[in-house]
Amino acid sequence: MSANFKIGLVGAGRIGKVHAKTFSTLVPDACVAGIADIDLAAAKSLANQYDIPVATDDYRRLLDDKSIDAIAVCTPTDFHADMIIGAAEAKKHVFCEKPLAFELDQIDAALAAVEKNKVVFMMGFNRRHDVGHSRIRKDVVAGRIGNPELCLIISRDPAPPSAEYIRTSGGIFVDMMIHDFDLSRYLLNDEPVEIYATGSCMVDPEFAKYDDFDTAMVVIRFAKGAICHIDNSRRAVYGYDQRVEVMGSKGRLTTANLLEDNTTFAGPDGFHEPRALNFFMERYVPAFQTEGIMFVDCVKNGTPPACTGFDGRAAVAMAKAAALSAKTGRAVKMEEIG
Repeated sequence: MSANFKIGLVGAGRIGKVHAKTFSTLVPDACVAGIADIDLAAAKSLANQYDIPVATDDYRRLLDDKSIDAIAVCTPTDFHADMIIGAAEAKKHVFCEKPLAFELDQIDAALAAVEKNKVVFMMGFNRRHDVGHSRIRKDVVAGRIGNPELCLIISRDPAPPSAEYIRTSGGIFVDMMIHDFDLSRYLLNDEPVEIYATGSCMVDPEFAKYDDFDTAMVVIRFAKGAICHIDNSRRAVYGYDQRVEVMGSKGRLTTANLLEDNTTFAGPDGFHEPRALNFFMERYVPAFQTEGIMFVDCVKNGTPPACTGFDGRAAVAMAKAAALSAKTGRAVKMEEIG
């Protein structure tokens, strides 16, 4: 607790645990000063793990703590907007996990509170901060591949989530593919104009009960003409599959999966290599660290947020367009969403 940048973390679930570890152990000069969760036992457990002095079941206690500089919102999505507004009105800077909110009017209200109270706001799209993705963005902007023409983003989870998670997630486009929607804008340095989406339930019939998919594909047309293809699956039996390719008029850029180690075995039956890293908690540890460092730097030194509220809103709008396209069977123009 000697660090002078103090964060109040709201949410002790899966992503809350990631950020508790990140801000407690991987971000210099930062610490988690308090954690809140409606499940007080979960909050206390995480507090004990990282020597966090305050654990509470009421996040407003963190808002009232004058020593806390910023709030990290890591709760289920339907709580995000109200918590952002509350944090902004308490003059706390805000880091928010994806998605920003389910509805665009909720997002607009939250961002208006951020603007009114002049606090820093940063979205938690960690994949932007992966070293490979950052390099592709840098090279695209620098013109290394000429004019971008095609983009391929593959994102497949190793196993489907629980039925309880499916019930409240908002669907594959707003919960899972939203990372890839943001990544497409980031990599291509452009804005989407039209989206076509389709999906199926190939993994677990539980998804169909909630009018959701576990397998989905999307094609996006961007303003400068580039076309992006995204595919998502809730089950990849061979491990967490994260690959990107951007092709342009002068060449292409690609990233590959990170494996458990870099050994390869060659024998009479062929070549064999280790599995991909198991899930995002392992695959994107350096990206979470970079993200956390950037957020602290934004607050302390006034650098622009690496991922803004506008970026968070744009990703949700893309998810809504994709959901409408999958429902109607037609391409949806972004102007229809607003």
